[in-house]
Amino acid sequence: MSAVTLGWGRDLLIGNIGAMNIVVLIKQVPDTWSERKLTDSDHTLDRASADVVLDEINERAVEEALKIKEAEGGEVTVVTMGPSRASEAIRKALSMGADSAVHLTDEGLHGSCAVQTAKALAKVIGTVGDVDLIIAGNEATDGTMGAIPAMVADLLGLPELTHARKVTLEGRTVTIERDTPDGVTVLQADLPAVVSVNEKINEPRYPSFKGIMAAKKKPVRTVSLADVGIAASDVGLTAATSAVIESAPRPPRSAGQVVTDEGDAADQLVQYLVGQKLI
Repeated sequence: MSAVTLGWGRDLLIGNIGAMNIVVLIKQVPDTWSERKLTDSDHTLDRASADVVLDEINERAVEEALKIKEAEGGEVTVVTMGPSRASEAIRKALSMGADSAVHLTDEGLHGSCAVQTAKALAKVIGTVGDVDLIIAGNEATDGTMGAIPAMVADLLGLPELTHARKVTLEGRTVTIERDTPDGVTVLQADLPAVVSVNEKINEPRYPSFKGIMAAKKKPVRTVSLADVGIAASDVGLTAATSAVIESAPRPPRSAGQVVTDEGDAADQLVQYLVGQKLI
């Protein structure tokens, strides 16, 4: 057993033998089919006004963890940071087959930026115990930052393999394939490591009735900032490294221009494109 000391004074225990212990980072987000808006008071996401779901890429991250567990043995723990309502996303992951969960929820987290979020998640992971692999989606649909997995890896001092379309394990080595404009890149690292996956990685399973019922009995540990040793002054909107200072609704789409072809349609189209400074 070895340990990695986190920047905030917490040790991450690293297992080196036996079954896989996997942490999956998940997030509850507004449904992309529902109306999404920012609050008028501080321009943060108005989560109460929208239908919420477990982020689609996070579902694929959970699925990949479950596939590894089924092949290698071990346990899957989901970790999330969010309001009490995020427990719904946790239950979805548990009903898919995850074994347990840790939910960081605290009013002081409201408005936290990506940097604060990554630090908080790293602290929570440090409370889970032996960790072999951390899996996350490459980005969430509400913020599309695409940086949290890399930030968490950096904070934990672990290698990061991002945007994976395929993950394979052989002993204590993890290998991923990543699509690039020039082909496919193959990346490899020793465990423990952080892997982020994209939409091509798999098709997530649907929770069965048995899985839904079993999820009600699985352990969910709810922790606050104080429980994991995070000072309230280090998180939240007032200490955030970035913030939205102004927002406005998208303007309504203007009516298009109809071109009637009377033998000069091509000329009309060219004139329109010139007027729009597109050519």
